[in-house]
Amino acid sequence: MNDNDLDVLGPIDYLVVEFPADRKPDGSALPLLIDLVDRNIIRVLDLIFVRKEPDGALSGIAIEDLGFEGGVDVTLFAEAATGLIDRTDLEEAAAVLEPGCSGAILVYENCWAAPFASALRREGAQLVASGRIPVQGILAALDALDASS
Repeated sequence: MNDNDLDVLGPIDYLVVEFPADRKPDGSALPLLIDLVDRNIIRVLDLIFVRKEPDGALSGIAIEDLGFEGGVDVTLFAEAATGLIDRTDLEEAAAVLEPGCSGAILVYENCWAAPFASALRREGAQLVASGRIPVQGILAALDALDASS
């Protein structure tokens, strides 16, 4: 990646998703992720599937070995490996996954925000705080508002 690429880079986010121990992922969310990539909303940088064993050990799972149903083309994701996820990241993911569960670790660029972020960087601005409000928190707050009305 050269300096020009960095000038137009959007914010980078990650997420860790846990799948229940009694069900394996079926791949039904992957077409939606592919749609986001196709529409240049995000760019998948890394996608790693893991399983946390009952003893706490973490093992990788090749996306091709998940046996997704519905003919999902996993080629895009099998090649998504920039190396941004290191051993420390895997250990942190293991800490939040329940034993016996599988999970996905996704690192992605927010392409939609790249022009805005680039303009801010040119102005000398920098991001000093960021966060996310979980959907459950929004729903709870709305329920509380409804109850008080």
